[in-house]
Amino acid sequence: MKVGLFVTCLVDLARPSIGFATLKLLQDAGCEVIYPDTQTCCGQPGYNSGAREVSRELALKVLKEFRDCDYVVAPSGSCTGQIKVHYPNDLFRGAPEQRDFEALAAKTFELSDFLINVLNVQTVPGKFEGAVTYHDSCSGLRELSVKMQPRYLLQMAGAEIAEMADCEKCCGFGGTFSIKLGEISTRMAENKCANIRSSGASTIVGGDLGCLLNIEGRLRREGDMTTQVKHFAEIAAGDLSSLDGSERNANTNEHG
Repeated sequence: MKVGLFVTCLVDLARPSIGFATLKLLQDAGCEVIYPDTQTCCGQPGYNSGAREVSRELALKVLKEFRDCDYVVAPSGSCTGQIKVHYPNDLFRGAPEQRDFEALAAKTFELSDFLINVLNVQTVPGKFEGAVTYHDSCSGLRELSVKMQPRYLLQMAGAEIAEMADCEKCCGFGGTFSIKLGEISTRMAENKCANIRSSGASTIVGGDLGCLLNIEGRLRREGDMTTQVKHFAEIAAGDLSSLDGSERNANTNEHG
């Protein structure tokens, strides 16, 4: 089974550990992971800003890079939603390429959904002691129905889940929303941080790095330097220190 890893540009630039954790989880589940080293962005920022032609160009690039994979997996609900929902249903609806993008959409999955509902994993390599609280990102929840899947993975690692109030409410990031409507976004992030503290958990976990960076930034600005902010893949994969650069390259097939 050849699984294409769409690592996302944000993970690549801001927290590569999520990408390596995703790689470890997929390989531990028996997948042959393909990483097209020319990949960049799914085009969502341009799509949200009205730059549809730019987004279409990037979508065609994604289609070419992952055409030969059995599955495409991303550690992000928002990027997965862009590929799975917006490519075939909007950007290329009625276009000659629509069927190609429908085929791409059918084999594209958010990481936790793929591990739980496609691979049916029963164990994860990571071990975690203590309580975490989980933030449901908007795209993963509402576009892809990702809800319990990451929670199952966290429980497999031994984490206790302390649900916060309004865990399904937006954190205020929303891509360009946080830039265009900064004051509203800030208040939404403040509300989210208050709910995190009220949960009693020492770690906030999510499945989209954009949300996590937004939440962590607000926590730190409020003086909270102790609450840990993690992607569920980092917890489920466990310690990555033994996976050095040479092993990563040896265990990942690269093609462009």
